[in-house]
Amino acid sequence: MLSKRAYNFNAGPAALPLKVLERVQAEFVDFQGTGMSIMEMSHRGAVYESVHNEAQERLLSLLGNPKGYKVLFLQGGASTQFAMLPLNFLSEGQVGSYVMTGSWSDKAYKEAKLLGKAHIAASSADEKYMRLPNVESLDLPEHTAYVHMTSNETIEGTQFKQFPDTGSVPLIVDMSSDIFCKPFDVTQFGLIYAGAQKNLGPSGVTVVVAREELLASSPSNIPTMLRYSTYEKNNSLYNTPPSFAIYMVNEVLKWIQEEGGLEGIERVNQQKAALLYDRIDSSEGFYRGCVDSRDRSIMNVTFRLANEDLEKQFIKESEQAGFIGLKGHRSVGGLRASIYNAVPLENCQALAEFMDSFKQRNR
Repeated sequence: MLSKRAYNFNAGPAALPLKVLERVQAEFVDFQGTGMSIMEMSHRGAVYESVHNEAQERLLSLLGNPKGYKVLFLQGGASTQFAMLPLNFLSEGQVGSYVMTGSWSDKAYKEAKLLGKAHIAASSADEKYMRLPNVESLDLPEHTAYVHMTSNETIEGTQFKQFPDTGSVPLIVDMSSDIFCKPFDVTQFGLIYAGAQKNLGPSGVTVVVAREELLASSPSNIPTMLRYSTYEKNNSLYNTPPSFAIYMVNEVLKWIQEEGGLEGIERVNQQKAALLYDRIDSSEGFYRGCVDSRDRSIMNVTFRLANEDLEKQFIKESEQAGFIGLKGHRSVGGLRASIYNAVPLENCQALAEFMDSFKQRNR
């Protein structure tokens, strides 16, 4: 057992709950008396299938067991979803409408343009994505097949607090970096997807939750492994799934339940975010938040100092003090603390204290 764990603020792969890691460690070699690790088992066997199905059921239960929705476990991360969405849903003469909020929504839009017609329904690019656009009156052309949004931009540090009513047009949302950080009504979405490596588990599995009728309608002229219907018809077991990652997702979902469900998780997340944003806002300009205060993310806290030299010094000294992952994304610079579900409140308290001491030494 480590005597001291790092203060992990990595943007992804990211922190996992210590309780989960300890449980997994205890049954890593011998899973439930089988004499095997779960990584050694056939995905066709009853033991693994029970874990697989339990993970799906547990995920839906945290969403209130919505009728008509199904959970898929895929591979390839959100980046593969950027292509699967237009391949499956953009038929001839239809348009995918995209809300542009930052680096990840931009990648999704560019991928769609390679495969069909893509339209920008709203954007805050003219403000360098430092705020979110108004989505109450989206510019949707006729024959819009779906509206795509990114709920939380990890690089810029923005997060939607609510989503528009798109009527009969399915709303599809990339929730990779904030899924299950708070309660939400999944029935307002046609499909949501999330790479697991920020809030759900380790890298290697991508979770999709969608209306069953959407999943069943994939065209037959696209590759088998890129059809949602392939996974829907075969319970995500058409080929060998990322079994260990799915097992880990199930363990993280158990932990969320133990922490009071999504309501309990949100309470702690709000405390963590408030602690850091308070340090930024009360620093008399020493620290500067990057985005409009109304659109701040409770998952990725982005901020700047007076100049890049001081930011480099902050990163160097923070690493020496045991803080990991505070350097901002290379595309935007600055500083970023990713405070996903598994990051303990105590880590944020320690970071706030470090920010205070660094300010005292350098103002």
